[in-house]
Amino acid sequence: MSPSHNPDPNPSHNPDPNPSPSPAPSPGADHAQDRWTEVDDYFGDLLAPADPALTATLRDSESSGLPPINVAPTQGKLLHLLARIQGAHRVLEIGTLGGYSTIWLARALPAEGGHLLTLEYSEEHAAVAAANLSRAGLDKITEIRTGPALDSLAALHAEAPAPFDLVFIDADKANNRNYLEWSLKLTRPGSLIIVDNVVRGGGVVDADSDDPAVRGTRAALELIASHPKLDGTAVQTVGLKGHDGFALARVLD
Repeated sequence: MSPSHNPDPNPSHNPDPNPSPSPAPSPGADHAQDRWTEVDDYFGDLLAPADPALTATLRDSESSGLPPINVAPTQGKLLHLLARIQGAHRVLEIGTLGGYSTIWLARALPAEGGHLLTLEYSEEHAAVAAANLSRAGLDKITEIRTGPALDSLAALHAEAPAPFDLVFIDADKANNRNYLEWSLKLTRPGSLIIVDNVVRGGGVVDADSDDPAVRGTRAALELIASHPKLDGTAVQTVGLKGHDGFALARVLD
């Protein structure tokens, strides 16, 4: 989710390289956002309370200049629960930022045999994430690879690794379909693939959009709908991150 200032066409963590102008807020929009945030704060405090490692991760990410675009606590808890429900031993994350979502996912893995591989374009962001994962006691079961994600995915596929049980795609949205296609090559029947930030503030419904993030997201959703080895859905949400949502797909036999 982190914006990159590098002109490389396939960074691993650049959600909106060419964001569309935000529409003018409608009357009452500020009040609605305040209430969404209040509800998220209530849910988070009750069901996904912060601990020292998570708090320090957000603090150090901010102090290092990383953009504040990590998942919300309740979304992190959802990722954790999905990985637990999935019985995941191997997780692939595309887009690391400061490692906040990485911690939520890695904590769902077994200490013996669990492995999370996360891909991050920026070496500076990866260094922050590595320190955060180490402080959380997760450095032994996590691995960060830096560089353009499409290059990293191609190299990973060439290694013929064991299939991943869960993939979390949260990088530059223009490449969402490409990331999804690679995810299919790196998973197995029964694996779960999650694509974040698919609503684009409602822009996803605009078939004529020239926003690369919208076009890439629509292409990924269309692939989920049409691919014979994918069965999925998408859910729109509101919360402290505003109007957003995610797609969820299961890999079929």
